[in-house]
Amino acid sequence: MLAIIKPIDAQRITGGGKRLDIPFELENDFIVVDVKINRILYLKFIFDTGAEYTIMTKREYADLMGIRYEREFRILGSDMTTELVAYLARGITFSMGEIEAARQDILVMGDDYYKFEAITGVDVHGIIGANFFNRYIVRIDYDRQVISLFDPNKFTPSKKFTPIPVDIYKNKIYLTAASKLLPQDSSVQLKYLLDTGASLSLMVFTDTDDALKLPENVIRGNIGRGLGGEIEGFMGRFSELSIGPHKLNNLVGNFQEIYPFMNTSERNGRNGLIGNSVLKRFEIIIDYYKQIIYLRPNRSFKRKFKFDRSGIVFVASGDNLDQYVVNFVIPGSPAEDADIRKGDIIRKVNWLPSTFLTMKNIYNRFYGKIGKRIKLKIERDGEKMQKIFYLREIL
Repeated sequence: MLAIIKPIDAQRITGGGKRLDIPFELENDFIVVDVKINRILYLKFIFDTGAEYTIMTKREYADLMGIRYEREFRILGSDMTTELVAYLARGITFSMGEIEAARQDILVMGDDYYKFEAITGVDVHGIIGANFFNRYIVRIDYDRQVISLFDPNKFTPSKKFTPIPVDIYKNKIYLTAASKLLPQDSSVQLKYLLDTGASLSLMVFTDTDDALKLPENVIRGNIGRGLGGEIEGFMGRFSELSIGPHKLNNLVGNFQEIYPFMNTSERNGRNGLIGNSVLKRFEIIIDYYKQIIYLRPNRSFKRKFKFDRSGIVFVASGDNLDQYVVNFVIPGSPAEDADIRKGDIIRKVNWLPSTFLTMKNIYNRFYGKIGKRIKLKIERDGEKMQKIFYLREIL
């Protein structure tokens, strides 16, 4: 549908070196980089291996720079049913550090369908897709929070990394990994999209393999946000995921049901996706030319996969993104028992004003030890009230 978007044909590393390092921030498990548009405006974009093209999600910034649109597109949202409006813009220049890409084609969304700031806690203005960086060898170092780009003709991976063959289709990376839903299950080989634009660990589509049955203990609700809004599904646990020789156990996973009326033509036969909650446990090298990724476990590899113990899912809002609003309360959770409701504004957490806290600060408290006492001051319909609950295992 977007075949007229051209690959990068005017990209260069201005410093003349063999390697370019791009620092990033890991915001609520999203990789966020600073980008300069048309040598004028600095914005923040998510580095997304799961996106074929680069997208500007906030049209007002494109209008501010006088960017002209060539034509309108209709594209499919993450729910695989909703059509969204986007515009093709040509001749855009992107800069990140010492790399500059000129004469680029990008998509500008007609509206901010993503609303990334609600789930990252920082202003995000778009997505850097694989058409920006797939001519390089790409190394993602989650420990140092640095993306490095190398000349493919001058790069040899260290023997400390494990090579894993992948398939590249429309600039996207697909790998096959052995998966178990329950301990007694036998492993099944599933095809996953490698998606650094997703903060979750795993998502599977339950209709794509007979072995993909929902575990007994699942929670229905909002499992993420994509193009077009929130994604509904189930949260549960996987017994095991093996990527080559690297085995991860007792993962928190998401399950999405794909119905017959959904358009699945862009799915490319995949069973699901692997996001940053898994990927951040590795140092990753991507070779688009040879269709190989290289993995080396980092210091996070053996950490347990935790699930929230409060039952509160919240989003950031307000001019400074320091107002936190309850978006979903898990049924039967400590938060529901304490009568915390969707729409409640979190004003204090254990006596600390929410304006002093980031999303990560608050979630760290909600992921705390079993039995820990949490005291919230909330605001509901203009009335302030105090709620107390104790953390417990939910999933």
